[in-house]
Amino acid sequence: MTDVAQRAGVSVKTVSNVVNDYPHIRPATREKVQKAIDELGYRMNLAARNLRQGTTGIIGLAVPELSLPYFAELADSVMRAAEARGLVVLIEQTGASRQHELDVLTSERRQLTDGLIFSPLGLGPDDADELKVPYPLVVLGERIFGGDWDHVTMNNVDGARAATQHLIDRGRRRIAVAGAHAGETMGSAALRVLGYQAALAANGIPFDPALVIEGGLWHRATGADCVYQLLDAGTEFDAVFGLNDALALGALHALHARRVDIPRKVAVVGFDDTEEAAYSAPTLSSIAPGREQIADTAVDLLMQRIAGSAEPFRRVVADFTLEARESTAD
Repeated sequence: MTDVAQRAGVSVKTVSNVVNDYPHIRPATREKVQKAIDELGYRMNLAARNLRQGTTGIIGLAVPELSLPYFAELADSVMRAAEARGLVVLIEQTGASRQHELDVLTSERRQLTDGLIFSPLGLGPDDADELKVPYPLVVLGERIFGGDWDHVTMNNVDGARAATQHLIDRGRRRIAVAGAHAGETMGSAALRVLGYQAALAANGIPFDPALVIEGGLWHRATGADCVYQLLDAGTEFDAVFGLNDALALGALHALHARRVDIPRKVAVVGFDDTEEAAYSAPTLSSIAPGREQIADTAVDLLMQRIAGSAEPFRRVVADFTLEARESTAD
């Protein structure tokens, strides 16, 4: 900065004002300093500036698995929301492992970030104390409710109910579920099955446990396996609700492989409205859970906490819409 000041014939303070975009600088002075910066190839020492300001300009994002389309697209949305606010995002994936999630919360990398947006799958309600961290935190998802942190989530129950109602409105009565998690009481699978059951009950359709097929990780292969189980068992069904789009896309694959007409014989709906849903064959009806709203809200809440906000912690539930496509066409 001293070299730039000497080249431009101004004070070091004037150079500082220019590089920090101080508004009250004469255009001629700004032009002279900028010319010296360009000639010398000067770059601001961001580490030193951030040290003075007490922030790094970097936030963390921890998600279970970037190979799952929803989390990949969520990460993209968070990065774009952060960039629009002058922030950089450090992304980590935990593999939905409880230990890896604990490691993320206590990692030395937290010294590099001003705060963390955290989407846990391995941690549960009994781990709430683990989230009492000494830095700004925004939690995504359904795993942990309450506590001294902001929480942004999607409307799983009502979204799943809408997906099921969409199928019922098209005359479907034997609606299978792909990807349930046995024994789960809190989490996306449990909440979406609750929404499914609520829609059945509201329409006087008996709940049949044989139609709820369990699956582990919500990958395409899991969705295909769920449908193969139904077909091989001879279970009668006229629709499939994949608890996420990857499961639903796997279900489409299995139905194609067994030459089952979609949607005439079996209609299919997913959840998450990932980009792939609009380009599958047939295109996939899906619940859009408000991904952009989730990303924008999470970044804004985190920025407020980084800035020292003492407002009460918030729980925000994003809006959802149903995107009807060919897989459930009349």
